[in-house]
Amino acid sequence: MTEYVSTTTGLYPLPDWAKDELSDLKGHQKHDLIDGDEGPEIRERYRTARTEVLDFQRDAGLDRIVEGQLRWDDMLAHPLTVHEDVETRGIVRYYDNNNFYREPVVGEELSFSGDVAAELDAAREHVPAADLQAVLPGPYSLADLAIDEHYGDDAAFLDAVADYLAAEIEAFPAHETLILCEPSLATSPPVDGLDERAGEAIDRVAGATEADVVVHPYWDALEEKVYAHLLDADIDAVGFDFVTNREDNLYNLQEYGGTDDVLLGLVDGQNTLLEEPGAIRDRADWVFERLPVSEFETVYLAPNTETFYLPYGKFEAKLEALADAAALAGTEVTTA
Repeated sequence: MTEYVSTTTGLYPLPDWAKDELSDLKGHQKHDLIDGDEGPEIRERYRTARTEVLDFQRDAGLDRIVEGQLRWDDMLAHPLTVHEDVETRGIVRYYDNNNFYREPVVGEELSFSGDVAAELDAAREHVPAADLQAVLPGPYSLADLAIDEHYGDDAAFLDAVADYLAAEIEAFPAHETLILCEPSLATSPPVDGLDERAGEAIDRVAGATEADVVVHPYWDALEEKVYAHLLDADIDAVGFDFVTNREDNLYNLQEYGGTDDVLLGLVDGQNTLLEEPGAIRDRADWVFERLPVSEFETVYLAPNTETFYLPYGKFEAKLEALADAAALAGTEVTTA
């Protein structure tokens, strides 16, 4: 018997009212933002918006609820761009799309921050631990988005980022699931030697929590060696972007198998076209019908990417469809 779980990859769009108000406030507090001090008015807007997205997820019926990462203007680079030991420099393109982030430059040893833990502590006031899902960039993607001017080589920097993330996770409140977003594993795959090290870094980060850990690469499929090393990590599920690259992701599952659980990225996190719950279930069935006889313990139904690209109304509709698709799926998966 397989359990279907509706969840998301985090990094939500701001509610429309919050986007307008925060844009005005940030325009008057640029110096504070550069220093990482958002100011009381901005923090209050974020608190209100956080409560709104938490309440919406619960009302929509999502099985795993995330804090929303509404403060993450720099997307997955956020944990470093707000770090007091990290300098932010120029604006650079976020992967191959029309979003941008401030480039973090690590010039000294990374120390504990607690920024994400504080967000999760605030979320826990509204969400029980059994429903809470933490969201972080994976160590390889976070290192890939940053510039190292302290550790000296890619391997040492990756290890340092993994140690930093593990220490951050140890300060998290109790949570049911941790999703590590790892798009760089697919879009900028590690070279020979570093691919094994990336798997070891993920293993070290995953070991910092008692929660179920999902590693989700996206915007493409993993190269075979990268996927093999990822499977060596002690994680509960690997995610697959079946919107961007259906055939190659299916190939990896067919040829190399997977973990006991799986995340299927079936809802387009960048396109406003709305998917119906039945269509989402059909997409899941398309995957299962092409796999060897097996059964996953848990199937996470999710968007393929972050959802901050979407208009807020479309974002809400997509999350409602995901929750309905998981309910529609029931508890049994038949594979051929």
